[in-house]
Amino acid sequence: MKTYNYKARSEKGETVEGVLEAISERQVAMILRGKGLLTVSVSENQVNELANLLSKFNKPKLDEIVVFTRQMSTMIEAGLSLVDALGILKDQSGPGLELVLGKVLTEVEGGKSFALALEESDGGFSSVYIALVKVGESAGLLDKVMMRMADTLEAEKEFRSKTKGALVYPAIVLLGMVAVGVIMMVFVMPRMTVMYTDMGIELPMITRVLIGISDFMVKFWYLLLFGVGGGVVFLSRWVKTEIGGLLVEQLQFKLPIWGQLKKDIIVAKFARTTGLLISAGISVLDALRIVADTLGSRIFGDAIRRVATRVEKGVSLADGIGNIEEFPIVLTRMIAVGEQTGKMDDVLTRLAVYYESESATKVKALTTAIEPLIMIVMGVGVGLLVAAVILPIYHLTSQF
Repeated sequence: MKTYNYKARSEKGETVEGVLEAISERQVAMILRGKGLLTVSVSENQVNELANLLSKFNKPKLDEIVVFTRQMSTMIEAGLSLVDALGILKDQSGPGLELVLGKVLTEVEGGKSFALALEESDGGFSSVYIALVKVGESAGLLDKVMMRMADTLEAEKEFRSKTKGALVYPAIVLLGMVAVGVIMMVFVMPRMTVMYTDMGIELPMITRVLIGISDFMVKFWYLLLFGVGGGVVFLSRWVKTEIGGLLVEQLQFKLPIWGQLKKDIIVAKFARTTGLLISAGISVLDALRIVADTLGSRIFGDAIRRVATRVEKGVSLADGIGNIEEFPIVLTRMIAVGEQTGKMDDVLTRLAVYYESESATKVKALTTAIEPLIMIVMGVGVGLLVAAVILPIYHLTSQF
């Protein structure tokens, strides 16, 4: 997508100048013709190349997508055309979303569907979002579909904020512990080492170990930074591989409290997203195929694909899920009720609320369990440091 400066003439003979994002000059001319303008000149704008490059690293945030979705629904319901609504929202959006909406607006003006424009915009819109927009466009219910999407995204956003908020305190304490440890090793222990050397006393093992660690951190800090940085990069790439991601996920599921919490979060997302897709008129089979790639879990994604294969062969969704050990029994039984009553979307939405509530409870339990553990680790660390500093002095005084 490139940026072009254009000069055109209106039906009244007035000169109009502006900037458009398009694939080619021909598309610019087509867009201007659709607005009733006669193209006079078109030239590529080189100034915004840096902005286009930065846009790849400045993706819209979930908050921005939520607001955009709700405002889009309101504007379409009020009778505005898709192009006018996109133009208004583009002008009042932040830098990341503004660039994305500029690309979407250009594609829509060029004749592409809204769903296809979103898919090609590289703006962070999920496959679920695009599938629902496609259904809304084809059924003429884009405003209602986007309103339901906004409600779902807001619920997801609220759940995320609660989960992250509960983990802020332990994270801050851990960072504080690491910072204090680094300060002690880099600034305090070297001075204590000089003092002990001047005393000429024999140092206990714990003091010698800490002094060795301190000397290494002071003299070879660049190796430490390189090792930590390299380790982080290696692990982040390894986790993205098929084997690495699978092993890490299996390990997470086996951890006490955290493993069940992660499962509940995934099940809640599965229930809410599948319910939203079914309520929009998407078949159960298509909904399963879409959801499988959006849960951020290889294990559950593969399980849902196996369920989709069974559903395609004529098995009910409840029976298909019932044979997969990753899914809880409650989910299977509630889905069976939904299939019998014809209220699958409503049942799945209620299940999502239930599992989100369960997840919130487990987050509180996790933070409650972490806090005393952190205190113990902090106490042991402080005790070791105090012992390393005090023991040599105590040994010296005992000699007199």
